[in-house]
This record gives sequence, structure tokens and C-alpha cells, in this order.
Amino acid sequence: MNISLGLTSHLYALIRVIPATTGDVLEMGVGIGSTPYLHWSCLGKRRLVSYESDPYDFKFFKGYAGEGHEMYLVDNYDQADIEHEWEVAFIDHGPNARRIVDIKRVANYAKYIVVHDTAPKLDVHYKYGEIYPLFKYRIDFPVARTHVSILSNFIDVKEKFG
Repeated sequence: MNISLGLTSHLYALIRVIPATTGDVLEMGVGIGSTPYLHWSCLGKRRLVSYESDPYDFKFFKGYAGEGHEMYLVDNYDQADIEHEWEVAFIDHGPNARRIVDIKRVANYAKYIVVHDTAPKLDVHYKYGEIYPLFKYRIDFPVARTHVSILSNFIDVKEKFG
């Protein structure tokens, strides 16, 4: 498993957002940085729902399921039941082009959307520039080479996390 600072730079935003919130959490794409952190941070306090489409990654992390942590393997992210209220939605799944589809799906349901890989040079792969106008509030954290951002239509994230 490849682990580098860039692959876990999303923790910078998650470590700020999760302790400042109390509601349900959505994780789109399991991973070595997000899944353990979200699991232990939410355990016994709030509902965490993780979706993954890669059978290998799902198998690696499925042991976290239980005690308020629901985990689902999907063939296609269209199968993910995500269009309802979330306090936090974390977006870090593949394929790359799928991320903006699911950001649009939760844009008016999730209070905070933490998006990984938001460095401007990566926009050629992720096309986040297409979804930024959908949001009233945005803050970018240029951590590592990949960057991470928090989006919201409900809360001024610069005021809260800046």
C-alpha cells in the first residue's frame, strides 16, 4: 500500500471538522488515512457511512464495519444512498471524474463537504472548477502537494475553520 503525505493530506481538514460537528458522516472512498480516523472519531457518538467500489480496498477496511459504522461495497456509486442530510461528507473516491458527480449529489444535503486533491494543478483530473460555483462558501488548505478544501452552502467555512 502506497502511503505518502499527499495521500493523507485530507486529515488536515478532517481533524478540524469532525471534532467541531456532531451529526452523521459520509465517507466516499475508504482509505488508510480517512477510514481509521473517521471510525475512531465517530465510534459510539455518531453514524458513519462508508462507500467503496474497489473490492480490494473494501476487503482491507471492512473490519471497521459495526457499532455505528456502516460500510457498503457498490458496483457503481449511483447505488450509494447519499442524497439526505449529512453533517460532514468526505469525498475521496475513484474514478476521478466521479467525485464531482457525487459532490453535486450532496451539495444541498451536507453541511460540510471535505474534498481531497483540490490543488489547482490537479483540476485537469478532477474538474472541481465545475462545481465550485455551486457553493456559497469555500476554504482551501494548500497542505502537501494535493491540497484539501471544505465546501458548504450552509456555514461560512472561512470564518469557522480559517
